[in-house]
Amino acid sequence: MGRQGPDKRKVIYYSDELNEEFSTAQITPRVVDRNFKYFHGCLWELCSLAVQNVFSMPVKYLYARLKFRIRFTGREKLKQYKNTGYFIYGNHTQAFADTFIPSLGNYPKRNFFIVNPENISMPGLGTLVEMLGAIPIPCDLGGMKHFMQAVEDKVKRNYSVTIYPEAHIWPYYTGIRPFKAVSFQYPVKLKCPVFALTNTYRRRGRKGRKVRIVTYIDGPFYADETLDPREARQKLRDQVYHCMAERSRSSDYEYIEYRRREGE
Repeated sequence: MGRQGPDKRKVIYYSDELNEEFSTAQITPRVVDRNFKYFHGCLWELCSLAVQNVFSMPVKYLYARLKFRIRFTGREKLKQYKNTGYFIYGNHTQAFADTFIPSLGNYPKRNFFIVNPENISMPGLGTLVEMLGAIPIPCDLGGMKHFMQAVEDKVKRNYSVTIYPEAHIWPYYTGIRPFKAVSFQYPVKLKCPVFALTNTYRRRGRKGRKVRIVTYIDGPFYADETLDPREARQKLRDQVYHCMAERSRSSDYEYIEYRRREGE
């Protein structure tokens, strides 16, 4: 179906699909280095579990249902791996909802998500965001060892880890932007399943500007162990990208229109 939208919809012009960011939040990132604490005590972990999978779930569910009338397709694929850790790769089109849509899809499995330092830098909210599952990427090589240990720990404990390989938020974007293969190093190293999560946008109502999200879950995909790690992560990236690109074609409504700047 051809995409359509109201005549007065917002238009955003872009030049660089890989690096441009269209989130409206302006946050000064905190320093995440070798001194950042990725592991906490038992009490902290218990509180995190309660925040993630008990107290926040009604808010997540109601927000997704009331604002987006969200519907999942392929959810049963995740349920078959309830006793296995895995990675979820999704398209990054919502500043708030992207933090919990994967957890709605695979509940009651705990879901964690890899984020930039800005996500845990909001005054008064950083600890809460961590408790909700955020694993910040370190800003120097000194913190990388502990970061990798944290990611491996979640997978080995049979949790899911969500990654948005596009890295930058393009609100309501209906395509899949090109993304690099570097984030696929984790499933290649850990030899665990990968799932693709694609949020697509449908018009809700004939005259209104409300949207509905239909979320497709595909997989599992596995790294090709006959290839060297660099080739394996590129192949895995290509499989996920092409799957997401195909799913994105089912979007039929551009709430925000994106146009490439002329001459670029």
